[in-house]
Amino acid sequence: MKLTARMFLIIAIFFFIDVPVYWWLSHDPTGTAALIMAFGLCGMIFFYLNFTVRQLAKRGIVGPEDRDDAEPHEGAGEQGFFSPHSWWPIVLAAGGAAMFTGIAVGFWLCYFAAPFFAYGVYGLVFEYYRGENKHY
Repeated sequence: MKLTARMFLIIAIFFFIDVPVYWWLSHDPTGTAALIMAFGLCGMIFFYLNFTVRQLAKRGIVGPEDRDDAEPHEGAGEQGFFSPHSWWPIVLAAGGAAMFTGIAVGFWLCYFAAPFFAYGVYGLVFEYYRGENKHY
């Protein structure tokens, strides 16, 4: 995780240097704003990963990817929980797409799309609290 944090720091530094150069060469406010946001996002990811690494190091938890003497088999196994199948992202994406289309085409469409979007959010958040995938 240290390497990943360092990678995001390098990318953030690149964007920090790139923003004034881009503005000076193009005077494009849209691209400059996008680069500033990219810098901010990379900075936030670096901060989170660096903070997490430090907190885990205080507890003595060091992953195999951060040790020089680690063997490849130490990183094998389950890396986390990932949903095997879910239809809720499709409902959420369709509702969100219809809402944003309503902003562009006509705001009346947002009134019809908002319940589908809200239902998609509800279903995705509470997917593992009910039904056949319920966790006890």
